[in-house]
Amino acid sequence: MLNNKSILITGGTGSFGKAFVRTVLERYPEVRRLVIFSRDELKQYEMQQMFSERQYSALRYFIGDVRDESRLRRALEGIDMVVHAAALKQVPAAEYNPFECIKTNVLGAQNLIEACLSNAVQRVVALSTDKAAAPINLYGATKLCSDKLFTAANNIRGNRDIRFSVVRYGNVMGSRGSVIPFFLDKRRTGMLPITDSRMTRFNISLQEGVDMVLWSLENAWGGEVLVPKIPSYRITDVATAVDPDCSQEIVGVRPGEKIHEEMITASDSFNTVDLGRYYAILPSAGQFTIEDYCAQTKAQRVAPGFAYDSGTNPDFLSIAQLRTLINQLADQPHVD
Repeated sequence: MLNNKSILITGGTGSFGKAFVRTVLERYPEVRRLVIFSRDELKQYEMQQMFSERQYSALRYFIGDVRDESRLRRALEGIDMVVHAAALKQVPAAEYNPFECIKTNVLGAQNLIEACLSNAVQRVVALSTDKAAAPINLYGATKLCSDKLFTAANNIRGNRDIRFSVVRYGNVMGSRGSVIPFFLDKRRTGMLPITDSRMTRFNISLQEGVDMVLWSLENAWGGEVLVPKIPSYRITDVATAVDPDCSQEIVGVRPGEKIHEEMITASDSFNTVDLGRYYAILPSAGQFTIEDYCAQTKAQRVAPGFAYDSGTNPDFLSIAQLRTLINQLADQPHVD
């Protein structure tokens, strides 16, 4: 699929970008060009120590910011496919600096769309987040807006051979700032703080996220928000898996935090289909109907009122399964 293609990834020096680059280089040795687009020269230098242009002739490192449309237009010359991973995603920082978050996550998304339409880009997949479903904080609101921009971009593509789609998933297991590395650090104190004993979260690995993006590049029609079927875990089970001898103290839910993660709301159900491996939230107005989509993909419409959240998910990880996954993470670096 990606052999003889040119791909650009925004925010390419993050953990997703590194995993994506590693996977592409391993699976598609004949990829023509793989461009890492990001604004941090130090992170690019550090990534070059892992993936050098001398070792991999397809690699290019391109300094730029998604806020700068002219720089995006230059970077996208000759690019066939784009993966959009650049974002400001720290919830507290977004609440304190709201317009900075808007400039990157919303205006940056539109800049990328315009630049892709101005070049011969064929496929665009943007990364989203569970926080974009019924958002309660600014970060989630900006990602929902970004999702809408990308899905609606298909309406203005004209006769261009380009498709825009979105992938939405929850927290990556072991990501920096998430609960597992936090608990691993706190267990030496003998107490693990629990925000709410009812709290649940979805669980996805970094590689699963990469594989989903690759699937989307090949299979998405354009306009979908794709959601993976993944297991949940209870926060209390994670604490027990990390250290069953630690006490668990309830400290209260933090501002902007939900008890359960949502990825598909009941309001989305009327436009949502089941693809087997993934769900797809289809555009309510676009260039194809839900009936056409189901006929071609063998998808099934979900029941009216269907919702997909980590609390009602039928698939939960056990304490033993969590302990195994945590042990596998122990010797790995944390994810951004």
